[in-house]
Amino acid sequence: MTTTPVPPRYAEGSLSDLLPSVVSVLAGAPEGPDPLGLAPVLDGVRRIAVLLVDGLGYHLLPAVAQVAPVAADVLAGRLGTLTALTCGFPSTTPTSLVSLGTGVAPGAHGILGFTLNVPGTERVLNHVDWAGDPDPALWQPVPTQFARARDAGVTVTVVSRPEFAGSGLTVAAYRGSRYQGAGDVEALAGQMLAALKADAPALVYGYHPALDTAGHLSGVGSEPWKAAAADVDRLLRLLVDGLPGDAALLVTADHGQLNVPAEHRFDIDADARLAAGVRVVAGEPRVRYLHTVPGAAPDVLATWREVLGDAAWVAGREEAVAAGWYGPVPPAHRNRIGDVVVACRDTYAVLATAHESPVVAKLIGYHGSYTAAEMTIPLILIRG
Repeated sequence: MTTTPVPPRYAEGSLSDLLPSVVSVLAGAPEGPDPLGLAPVLDGVRRIAVLLVDGLGYHLLPAVAQVAPVAADVLAGRLGTLTALTCGFPSTTPTSLVSLGTGVAPGAHGILGFTLNVPGTERVLNHVDWAGDPDPALWQPVPTQFARARDAGVTVTVVSRPEFAGSGLTVAAYRGSRYQGAGDVEALAGQMLAALKADAPALVYGYHPALDTAGHLSGVGSEPWKAAAADVDRLLRLLVDGLPGDAALLVTADHGQLNVPAEHRFDIDADARLAAGVRVVAGEPRVRYLHTVPGAAPDVLATWREVLGDAAWVAGREEAVAAGWYGPVPPAHRNRIGDVVVACRDTYAVLATAHESPVVAKLIGYHGSYTAAEMTIPLILIRG
């Protein structure tokens, strides 16, 4: 059973450290933060493309390489360099995208999960379907690294799906950049390379979601997942072949992914013991936030520990914050975390079939918790 947690390496080797290092290199600011120590290896580079492949966990690279020659060359040491980073906690897309964009840990930016209870209400905010209420500038108050780069004279472009333009998550993670829509691999590569050839210094960020989607719907290692991995490789080949001589490509991910078998699934809404005392359910299947009715938190904590046993780490809010998973959490963001936090171990998950879309319970691949498969992500660096 996978019970040993992988703690996020904030300020020394996490996803939130990537753009501070990149911007310091491009802005020519030797005194700026460079937590990943990229300045020596990027000496002479004036254009940087950062590609985030959703769901491309570090420990998935050998499986990807079976259908992806570029990834195979990276793993074999024939192309670029490969190091391991961690994402933040929870290991989920909205949290990671905002950590990347702001350069700070989740506690500081406040996007502490896939879904969060809006304090003082019964509302659960889904950050992927976030239309702008609450105001992204208030819900996520930290300036972005894209704005920092822009203010330092760097040409900054974000290339992602057209349908994400202007969403709450896009504004929270990428404000300060010029946004361009790209609907497929060829468009994404073309838009990134075109923006990369703008006036130097230039920073281009691209986001590719299809591998994660295939893992969720069909499972890691499935034929649709392998087809999506081959598309990632096609994207990498287009970018590598098109890199200008004074450019570098950095490839990373927001989290890994694992398959959850049917026998490892609990359901809050099918077990009266788990539902007792719970007022609002948030988070996602691998990390649940339970907001309890007044006075019920101790009983909920005890019951969940008894029912789930070794399948999950179950803790109170203050214990979870003190453990350092989120980095420092200011008072304004603390109540976004449940009174009880449930982080699944091994390949377990906690469904909430009466609280969420039926699609969630039908997924095969999940992520969000603290295992190595979910928390460890690659950083591939290839120079032009």
